[in-house]
Amino acid sequence: MLEQPHFGRRLKRLRLARGLSQAGLVGDGMSTSYLSRLESGERRPTEHAVSYLADRLGVDPSALTGPAEGRSLTGVLAAVTSAPPGMDDTAALSRAVEEDEGEDPAARWQALWLLSRAAGRDGDHEGERARLRELVELSDLLAEPDLRTRSRVQYARCAHALGDLRTAQPTAAQALSIARAAELSVSDTLAALSVLIGVETALGRLEAAGRHVEDMERDLLHRAAPAQAAEALWAAAVVSSRQGDDDAALARLDRALNLLRGQDDLLLWTRLRAAASAAALAMSPPRVAAAERWLAEAACVLDLIGTPVQLQELRALQAHLAFHQGRLVEARALARALLQGQDLRLAYPDRVRLYVLHGRLMILTGRADEGIAVLRRLGAQATKSGNVDLAAHVWQALATTLADVRSPGPAPEHIRSGPGV
Repeated sequence: MLEQPHFGRRLKRLRLARGLSQAGLVGDGMSTSYLSRLESGERRPTEHAVSYLADRLGVDPSALTGPAEGRSLTGVLAAVTSAPPGMDDTAALSRAVEEDEGEDPAARWQALWLLSRAAGRDGDHEGERARLRELVELSDLLAEPDLRTRSRVQYARCAHALGDLRTAQPTAAQALSIARAAELSVSDTLAALSVLIGVETALGRLEAAGRHVEDMERDLLHRAAPAQAAEALWAAAVVSSRQGDDDAALARLDRALNLLRGQDDLLLWTRLRAAASAAALAMSPPRVAAAERWLAEAACVLDLIGTPVQLQELRALQAHLAFHQGRLVEARALARALLQGQDLRLAYPDRVRLYVLHGRLMILTGRADEGIAVLRRLGAQATKSGNVDLAAHVWQALATTLADVRSPGPAPEHIRSGPGV
């Protein structure tokens, strides 16, 4: 039997890795107070408790009680960070984290940071959230303001990607508060402020988001590195667009994209062009020419070196662009290929927008009742979850599509399509 406090540490790590609360783990067969004492090391586990908890965690009892095997977490970290480009040591690092006894919280923090970033790149936002939840706890234990800020910035971004704005907003606000109180670097403060601007915009709190943009442009932007300034300007551009000032939004997007050269950071250069395309297509009316130009530049890179998630994001944007250009057959084919795939990894806002496109195409091609039902369901879900900006997009798309279909005279250009739609 693994002795305390090592048993409790391992138990807590396994629980957090599965995204379970204490109440979610114990169910009806154990009290949360008893579990808390086990995790803190105050109580020694009985064989019955080990068996029950292992069953609830879906692991063999030896995963809770057996000795650690293989290399230490520090050794695996050294191997991972020094590995040649192209090597994927995520599985080895994950095993090391599972077996780690928690003697070095800083090493564990670094390992969890790497694992959370890997999960985010793969579009596994639930897995990312589980890692980040523990990262936030560890950063508080380490009491390092920069780690506390960075873990919360990433947690807020992840929650936003999952559509959980009720978690994202206070987490981002706390990250900014910690950064300012500790007088952290421009990079840390701007990262926290940028993610807060994005979350406030998604919540429909445009006045608050606008104030944050003013703070950013007054105090931070001129001192930021080009990469961070570009990302911050993209967030500010989205606020301008939602406030109805599309000219200011386009100017900020142009400024952001001109800050970076492909040889500086090719992936960021590409990602910002894809993001700018999405922002241009979300304007009213959509700025199709700008979106087409930026998306073509991004596609040149992503078609060659894009990850599966990046390629899904690219195809979704290409579907939206095709729709706004009146190429409905192509838009429908692209959307259908994504929605019928078995591993759609788009973030919640992008996934909803893709389903909105699907619903609009249904309405325009003779399946009006089905399409209307899809859009109404999406709008209700977005409203209920507090995604005000996304809900507004859904309802506006529904109203616009119905108006186009029912308007007298020739069909608007973006509705016309060839046979087979």
